[in-house]
Formats: sequence, structure tokens, C-alpha cells
Amino acid sequence: MSTITVVIASYQYGHLAAHCIESVLCQSRKPDKILFVDDGVGDCGHLPKIYPEVEYVLREKNMGTVANFQDMLMRVTTDKCMFLGADNWLRADTLEILDKIDADVVVYDIVVTGDSKKGIHARHGNEMTSYQGDLYWTRYKHHHGSMLYKTKLAQSIGYKGTGGKHSEEDLYLFREMKNRGAKMEWVKEGLLYYRRHRENFIKRTKFLKKYNTFLEIIANDKSAGAIELGKK
Repeated sequence: MSTITVVIASYQYGHLAAHCIESVLCQSRKPDKILFVDDGVGDCGHLPKIYPEVEYVLREKNMGTVANFQDMLMRVTTDKCMFLGADNWLRADTLEILDKIDADVVVYDIVVTGDSKKGIHARHGNEMTSYQGDLYWTRYKHHHGSMLYKTKLAQSIGYKGTGGKHSEEDLYLFREMKNRGAKMEWVKEGLLYYRRHRENFIKRTKFLKKYNTFLEIIANDKSAGAIELGKK
């Protein structure tokens, strides 16, 4: 049996993180380690007393998504690794199912829930079907941020941005692993519950405003090039 680390990443999700942690602790196949990182917000200080079995990285300053993920990836020492947003949660048998699959990368389907799920349906509706009041998102031959992968392979590549509107560090990693001939498998099971809510909608809106401002500056002054887009 492989060893598995689940990295839970939080940015303004301190009020939702307990649900996420509980879903990992209650797995039928327990993870060998749980790492939890708060990227400089300071709203997760209550968690270590509640869940002392989790290892915490509570940053004083925000590193930005790519640098934060890369730092956490390099801390992993188990055979396999999975990143999980602190506002999401796993079905109770997720790790049991995934650990039985002989592959370098395992991707599985998603159940999209939350009060803002209609927004993602507008962009990816052709990949979704109704499911018990939520949306079932098929990820066959696609990636998502909570795929399970072999740690050494991922560490040899690292998390990096793609240079687009969003950092898409998970897409970069997926593509590079695929380009290196990684064995990939897809599980037709909705194992990740992806919560779409007001907080992640606001963060997306703020990023798009920053990005559009950047494009306006570039259009007016081609010499401008020192704006940081990676910060949340």
C-alpha cells in the first residue's frame, strides 16, 4: 500500500475548513499525513486545538497560490499526494478507491455544490448533468486541482503558472506530467465535493479586475511590466 499525504490549502476559508478536515479524517482509508496551510489570512488559528493530528503551516504573509502550493508540495515525503481546497470535501471512500489504482496520476469526477454553482454551469454546462440537486462534473481526460499523483514525479516538475488570466498551476502540472509519459487513469465517481460560494466568487472577481487593469495599462504604456498578478 502506498503512503498518501493530503494537503489542505486555505485562503479566507477558516470558517469552512473544519468540514474539509473532517472529511479527510473520516476516510475509510486514512491518509498517512495531513498538511494544512493558511496562506497569510490568519483565520485558521482555532484549528490546531481542535485537530492536533494535522500538521499546520500558518503563514504570516500571503505567498500567492503558485508559490504557496510549490512550497507545500516540496514538504511532502509520502509516495502520493493530493491537494484539497479547504472549502471543499471528499466522499468518505475517496482515498480507498484511488489508492487501489496503479497509475502516476488519478483524476476523478466532481460534484459541484453551493449557492453559486450556476456560474460554473454557465461555462462548463456541456460537461455537467443534474445530480441530487447539485451538478455532476465529468472530468474524463481532463484535470482538476485535487487529482492524486505520485509525489516524486510532481516534485520533479513543480507548480508553475501558465501565464494566462489565472495561474492554472494545476493545469501546468497535469500537462507536464502527461508530456513526460505519466500513466493516467480516470475514475467515473463523484468523489470531490466542490463548493461554489460567495467567497470564491469574490476572489475570482477581484482577480479579473486586477487582470483587466493590467491589460489597460499595457495598452496605454507598453513599458509597464512590473505588475504582480500572482497575489490573491
